Amino acid sequence: MKYFIAANWKMNKTIGETRDFLKSFIPMVKELRDVDIVVAPPFTALSAAAEEMKGSNVLLSSQDVFWEEKGAYTGEVAPAMLVDAGCRHVIVGHSERRQYFHEDDQVVNKKIKAVLKAGLGVIFCCGESLEEREGGKTFDVIRREVEQGLAGVDPDNLVVAYEPIWAIGTGKTATVDQAQEVHAFIRNVLSGLYGSRAGEIRILYGGSVTPENVDSLMACKDVNGALVGGASLKPESFVKIVSFKKES
Repeated sequence: MKYFIAANWKMNKTIGETRDFLKSFIPMVKELRDVDIVVAPPFTALSAAAEEMKGSNVLLSSQDVFWEEKGAYTGEVAPAMLVDAGCRHVIVGHSERRQYFHEDDQVVNKKIKAVLKAGLGVIFCCGESLEEREGGKTFDVIRREVEQGLAGVDPDNLVVAYEPIWAIGTGKTATVDQAQEVHAFIRNVLSGLYGSRAGEIRILYGGSVTPENVDSLMACKDVNGALVGGASLKPESFVKIVSFKKES
């Protein structure tokens, strides 16, 4: 299975900064063929990023989307607009969307269906908070988010990202054993939804991924890539992550 590593820049980088990053980054990864490399800049920089990525092995993703095709939805962006801007993927259900913008599993499900209908790939996020983990609710939360978020969803063009909320931007990273345990559980839940096709779905780890811990994380049986935040903002750092050497 080809690895999948995505940079989520969140609310960072202007158009100029995006161009500068990609001008530096793309030549450094042009020989990599065993990993899908994806970058998700803010909406304002999507078209500029698409221009810089043209002809390269780096793919463009949006950080979010709205589920309607068009209409009176001030401030929102439709799936077809993302296609027009050059996107190939969309991040849906990120913990920050759930936390700050109160997106629930039903909203996430509508967005996923709209994205797939438009022919885009989905990077679907799920994960538990520190309170939920300490309360022994990790698997209950993950099962609910996966089953409800993916209800009625075809697995084609689907990537799942496990992001323990307690490890995002905190410097805390799930241990290798913790990551593998939850990834294996997600694989099991996906098997309940999709049968043998679950084995084809890549599951990413997201939560303070760095050049220092990426090798050990990628060595986990059910970890097929990473969703990277802060460590993806500098070309030199992100190059080290996408060029990981899997530990034996």
